[in-house]
Amino acid sequence: MNIVETYTGHVDPGGDATRRTLDALTITKLSVGPMDNNTYLLVCRESNEALLVDAANDPDRISDLIGHGPDRPALKTVVTTHQHQDHWQALGAVAGANGANTAAHPLDAPPLPVPPDFLVEHGDTLSVGRITLEVIHLRGHTPGSIALLYRDPAGIPHLFTGDSLFPGGVGKTASPENFTSLLDDVESRIFGELPDETWFYPGHGDDSTLGAERPKLREWRERGW
Repeated sequence: MNIVETYTGHVDPGGDATRRTLDALTITKLSVGPMDNNTYLLVCRESNEALLVDAANDPDRISDLIGHGPDRPALKTVVTTHQHQDHWQALGAVAGANGANTAAHPLDAPPLPVPPDFLVEHGDTLSVGRITLEVIHLRGHTPGSIALLYRDPAGIPHLFTGDSLFPGGVGKTASPENFTSLLDDVESRIFGELPDETWFYPGHGDDSTLGAERPKLREWRERGW
């Protein structure tokens, strides 16, 4: 698999992966499956241990992303951001092939094809080598949707939002009550806590920053979804 080292936040369906290299962590983004799902491979540069966010589809491509040589990272954990089927089609294959643990929020665990090894709640943490990720529960797209936050001590925060936050709005919801719940959580737990330079990585499509989206929050609420 070709991995582009110039990171822009854009990947093409069926195309190259793209890698962002931080002081302590690399983040590699790949589009998989017919719904242009993003999967993210996070690798601790010190330990070479890895965590995968959403084994959405194409287990062979994800395997190629991880690599096949003796220096490939050791995949320790696969996190599923929420229960929707397009986000876990490759979960069993990827976790099984790598002997990786799986993690999800308890409210979204029952539909998953393999029972999570770890159930994570709002405020919990997950580790990948020396790196710590914070779990943020965002209620509305699904009952147990989560985001993962890496507070880079040498740079900006990095946030993996699943389908709860995209450039241009929050994720799809099934009712006005769920929309209000999701936007309330996104406003208070993300925009209310994190700075504008926070870079976020959604479950589909291109990345963005909180600063680019913050001016639109009132418009999102008035528009409703």
